[in-house]
Amino acid sequence: MSDPRPFPRIAVLGAGHSGPVIARIAVEAGYRVSIAASGDPATIALIARVLAPGAEPRWAADAVADADVVVLAVPLHRFASFDPDLVAGKIVVDVMNYWPPVDGVQEMFEDRQVGSSEIVQRRLARSTVVKTLNHIGYHEMDDERRPAGSPERRTLGVAGDDPAAVHTVADIIERIGYDTVQLDSLSAGRVLDAGGPVFGALLRRPDFTSALRAEAA
Repeated sequence: MSDPRPFPRIAVLGAGHSGPVIARIAVEAGYRVSIAASGDPATIALIARVLAPGAEPRWAADAVADADVVVLAVPLHRFASFDPDLVAGKIVVDVMNYWPPVDGVQEMFEDRQVGSSEIVQRRLARSTVVKTLNHIGYHEMDDERRPAGSPERRTLGVAGDDPAAVHTVADIIERIGYDTVQLDSLSAGRVLDAGGPVFGALLRRPDFTSALRAEAA
């Protein structure tokens, strides 16, 4: 029996490394996807055509307006100038990481008492932030996909404070080709941050959950 729920529409903000890969695998999973950068969509038309065929390049405001879920894949050092009003009222999937050797020291993210997505949520106060896809390399997102039931299927964490939003995003991740472990808060999602126990690890579900239990012990 087919799933009667309509697929959410997805807008990917960011046309660097991760954005086009996420757009492509979402399109291949059956989602309607728009992709946008900081300016004229004509500037990313070739990127979209080559790296994310089927994703529609659009102005950011137009892409977000039509979307149910917005993937925030901009370079983290640009987040300080990101307009929170752009994504107000949307589920925002935070795939960014704070990694000073790459981004330099970002004062906004220097509070080590909280996770980076908690800081993103603090700034995007009128959005619902869900953290996932940040702990896998962009070059692996495509290669490591597997169908449901495959013994080689990997697991990704999905963390957020809103259970319905976490479920929506987890469903997308599972349709793309990964099992998920849903974490019940953005604070719990700190384990997905750079340096955390599953960051950069390609684990099956038993090993993923074991890594989380070991961290909590």
